[in-house]
This record gives sequence, structure tokens and C-alpha cells, in this order.
Amino acid sequence: MSSMLDVSNDVRAEIGEEEAARLLAGETVPGSYDCTSCRTPGDTAKERTSTVLFVGDETAVLAFAHAGCIPSQIVKVTEDQIQGAVRTIAAEGGASVPAPTAPLEPADRQAVLGVTCGQVLIDEQLFPAIVVEPNGPIARPGTDGTEDEFLALLTEAGFHPVADVAERPAAIEGWSVLLAMGKLHAVLQPGPDSSKSNSWWQAHQPLAVTDEWRVSANRTNTVLVYAAPAGSIGQQPREDMLRDALEGAAKSGRLAAAAMPLAGT
Repeated sequence: MSSMLDVSNDVRAEIGEEEAARLLAGETVPGSYDCTSCRTPGDTAKERTSTVLFVGDETAVLAFAHAGCIPSQIVKVTEDQIQGAVRTIAAEGGASVPAPTAPLEPADRQAVLGVTCGQVLIDEQLFPAIVVEPNGPIARPGTDGTEDEFLALLTEAGFHPVADVAERPAAIEGWSVLLAMGKLHAVLQPGPDSSKSNSWWQAHQPLAVTDEWRVSANRTNTVLVYAAPAGSIGQQPREDMLRDALEGAAKSGRLAAAAMPLAGT
């Protein structure tokens, strides 16, 4: 039995005891792999390794990561994502496994959220950041109203109003940013039973980030997530312009933020 491999109870339940036993015995584990989080090499025989199960509607792919990067867990993604992005994970060291026999609940209809990546300087340290902005007003779920409730919904979920971009946002419980294969996949929030994560935002196609952004994210293991109502930020071509837009939104009381662990999915 491999004492270096971590298989969480959730992953074990999804793949079954037989497959879990084969993994732990080393029968289906690659000797080396590229960490699905930081993209650097790993060795299952020499360092603790997490099993990360990406689950779509019909397909599941098992990938591997340094235990110090992310714990063993299940990440729910769309079938399009798993057929595209996670196919690469399987080709570079993951293992396909049958999808769970129990049907997965379809993802709730989500508003269209635009995302911009950049770095923010706080206390002379660069932090990786993503800025989320809807393409229109966000009504409260279950209502027919037209009033934009985006900021109110964010603060109810645990985001914090931003008065000064120069201050680091506080952490939010249970949320995380999924960076896999060196690309941004999703912002995840706790599921209803807190045992699994659900996508709050997910890319239609994995979003490429700059090398500098990725290095900064791996160094801090934290991503600052800023969010503002439609029309507050816009698509800014440079980081200095993005910073100016963030400061403008903060001054007008239209910016919320939270610090999230990288790939703490």
C-alpha cells in the first residue's frame, strides 16, 4: 500500500473501494506526474500526493497534485470543460475513471460573468487578482425584479465591501480559485452540504494567465477576487488602468472583494 497517496473519503466514495484499493496499492498510480495545481513535477513514490477527481455530467477524470498544493477532493465541472481541459490532465498523468452511477444534479442557470486577470500591488507586494463583472444587472434568485442585487448577494455570501484597494481583502470561508494545468478554470463556492464545491463562475474554455500571474499565485497561494456590478470596471487592457478602475469603483461604493486560496477547491 502506498503511504504517499492521499485519497479522500469523497473521492473514495465516487470511484469505489476497488479502484481506491488499486490506487493505494500503486497499481494505477503514475510514478511521476505534473501537479494539476502548480504544474511542476511530482513523484508519488517520494512525496505526498493528492488525488483530485474532476467530475462532469458523464465523465470523471482522476488527476494528481502535490498534497501541499491542494488536498484530495472532488471538483465538479461541466462536461464541456472535462472533455476539453481535463482531457489534457489525463494525457499528462491523470487516469480516467467511470463517472458515478448516481446522476449529478444539473448546474443552476448562472448569469454571464466576465473575468479579467491582473496583479494588484498591496504593501509593496504583488498579489494575483481576478476581477468579476456581470454583463448586466443581477436580480435576486427567485424574484422577477429588475433591480441589480449583485453587491448585496456578494456581501451575503461573505464578500467584503472595499473602501480602499490598497488594503488587502479579508479571507472568505469555503471559497477557492481553481487553477489547473496552468490555466484558470473556476471560482468555487461551498456546496449546500459543505462537502463538495460548486462553481460560482467557470470558464467556457480554461483561461490563460500570464507567467507572472501564475508565479505570484504559487508564491502567495492566494488569489484576490474583486467583484463589481455591471458597468463598474470594464475590460481594461493594462494593469495600471485596471487598478484605476478598481479604485474608482471602490470610491463609489461599488466594489466587493475576498481573498481565496489557490486551487483550494
